[in-house]
Amino acid sequence: MEDKKFNTITNLFEGTEIRSIWNSEKEDYFFSVVDVISALTDSKIPKRYWSDLKKKLDKEGSQLYEDIVQLKIKSHKDGKNYLTDTLDTKGILRLIESVPSSKAEPFKIWLAKMGKERIDEVFDPELAISRAVDYYRKKGYSDEWIKQRLAGIVDRFKLTDIWKDGGIEKPVEYAILTNEIYKGWSGMKASEYKKYKGLRKESLRDNMTDIEVLLTDLGEIATRDIAKSEHPKGLNENISVAKRGGQVANDAKKSYEKQTKKSAISKNNALNYKYIDDKKLIEDTKK
Repeated sequence: MEDKKFNTITNLFEGTEIRSIWNSEKEDYFFSVVDVISALTDSKIPKRYWSDLKKKLDKEGSQLYEDIVQLKIKSHKDGKNYLTDTLDTKGILRLIESVPSSKAEPFKIWLAKMGKERIDEVFDPELAISRAVDYYRKKGYSDEWIKQRLAGIVDRFKLTDIWKDGGIEKPVEYAILTNEIYKGWSGMKASEYKKYKGLRKESLRDNMTDIEVLLTDLGEIATRDIAKSEHPKGLNENISVAKRGGQVANDAKKSYEKQTKKSAISKNNALNYKYIDDKKLIEDTKK
């Protein structure tokens, strides 16, 4: 199966992240087996639990072992894509039978609900939007923030379409141009901005304040409109335009800060937890 046919999705089961990939052709999910193991068991090392179970299934000649598909899924730890053992919905239901767990029945219900929701969204995309709004509301975001965030997503698509017309094709090129816009108004690349806010794999924009979201959107809209007017070609010409778009947002940022007498850039995020410093954790373990 080709990765380009799939869209990565992360859903929660009783607080545990279950990474999955939706196959639009088969209209079915492929779930990360390790995530499912983590959700069903109390194992502190779900990878080892799955490794031992997989060996057992292989020796038994289980059909479940034959159904395992490796797909590239984003890692919880570093955000990079790695080949991961996955099973479709039917395979996960078989897996549950091989994993003694009190959560088996609730997980089956969760699976059935997820499949129905996703299929319904194919025929009525508004349901997906409603689900996103509901998700943000439960996280405590205001309706005004949600409105700005969803508008920003649409504007982002418009910008990337313009970049495609200008010959931008590689993911690294999109990242370079995005960073130029961020640097133009915040002085930081996306990775630096995330570090400033204490984030790792979380979405930067989902952890921005109202004004930060607005300035990000303004930088991208300005970049898009300049590019529509001047038709830059290639990475270098688009970098120049992205810098100018970022400068438009920077001018707005300075005006905001002058009038409000406070910084438009905040360390605040939407997390309800704080990461432990890796170096300190290693030192403490040694002690």
